[in-house]
Amino acid sequence: MFRVILLQLFLLVWTGFVCGALRLNAAPLHRYQYSQMAMGVQVTIIVYASDQAVAERACAAAFERIAEIEQIASDYRPDSELMRLCAQAGGPPVRVSEELFTLLRRAQELSRRTEGAFDVTVGPYVQLWRRARRTGQFPTEQELQEAKERVGYEKIVLHEKERMVQLLAPGMRLDLGGIAKGYALDCALKVLQQHSIRHALLEAGGDIVVGLAPPGTAGWRIRVENASPQRQWVYLASGAISSSGDTEQYVEYQGKRYSHIVDPRTGWGLTTRVAATVIARDGITSDSLATALCVLGKEKGMRLVRTMPGVRAYIREVTH
Repeated sequence: MFRVILLQLFLLVWTGFVCGALRLNAAPLHRYQYSQMAMGVQVTIIVYASDQAVAERACAAAFERIAEIEQIASDYRPDSELMRLCAQAGGPPVRVSEELFTLLRRAQELSRRTEGAFDVTVGPYVQLWRRARRTGQFPTEQELQEAKERVGYEKIVLHEKERMVQLLAPGMRLDLGGIAKGYALDCALKVLQQHSIRHALLEAGGDIVVGLAPPGTAGWRIRVENASPQRQWVYLASGAISSSGDTEQYVEYQGKRYSHIVDPRTGWGLTTRVAATVIARDGITSDSLATALCVLGKEKGMRLVRTMPGVRAYIREVTH
C-alpha cells in the first residue's frame, strides 16, 4: 500500500511538472483580425494564434465555410440550394444537404414553440416589404392575401430519415435571414477549432459567436445596448449573442412606421419599435430567437425565454 501511495504521488508530481513545462514552452498567442463581405454584411473574425501564418490559414478556411453556407441558404442568389428547393415548391420531396436540413429543422422547432411568430416561409411577405422600402409602393390587401396562401410553417414537411424536404404550396419562398448568419458563424468557429484556434470571436451584422475568452481574461467584452446602463456589458466565452430590431430598416407610410421584421402571422411589418438581444449556447439559437422575440414582444418573449435553459434575453420596446 505504501508503495502504491508513493507511486501515485510520483505520478502527480511528474504530471504537474510536465504540464508546467509545456505551458512554459508554449508559444505566446497574438491577436489577429480579418474582415470580408459575406451574407450582405461585413464579417469580422478575431483570433489569438501563435503566428500570422496560422491565423491567416485558419481564418481563410473559416471565411470559405461561411461562403459555403451563404451559397446554401441565400434567398438573394437564384442558384442557391435554398432557391432551388423553392423552385420545387408544390412538388414531391427534395433531398437536401445536411446544412440546409439542419437550418429547416431548427426553424420548424422554433416555429412550433412560438406558434408561428418565427417562420421561414415568410418570404412572400418579405418580398412585398422589400419592395416597399425600395420603391415606396406599399403592399395592398390583395397582395398580402395572395402571399398568405404561400406562407405557413405547417406547409414544410421534413423527412428526417431520408433528409428530404417537401414544400406543399406552389410559389413558396423561404427566407432564412433570421437564422442563417448565426448558423454560418457556428460552422466557421468549428473550422477555426479544427485549425487549433480556440480563442476566437466572429461577428456578422448583429450576430456574434465566440470560442474561449482572450488569454488572461474572463471573456469577450460585448456591449448590450438593450440592457439597463448597469448591465450593458457582458463577458462571454463559448457562446453566442445576437441582436435584432427595427432601428435601421423600415418604411414609413401615411405617418406610420413599419419595420423590416415581418410578423409571419399577419404579413405586416412590425409597428411597435422593439429591439431584442439574446445570449445562448450557439449562434443558430441566438440569431433565430432574437428575431422571434421582436415579433412576440417583451411580455410573451420573456415568458418563452424562461422556458429555455441557458438562454438570457434583453428586450426593449420603444413607444412612439
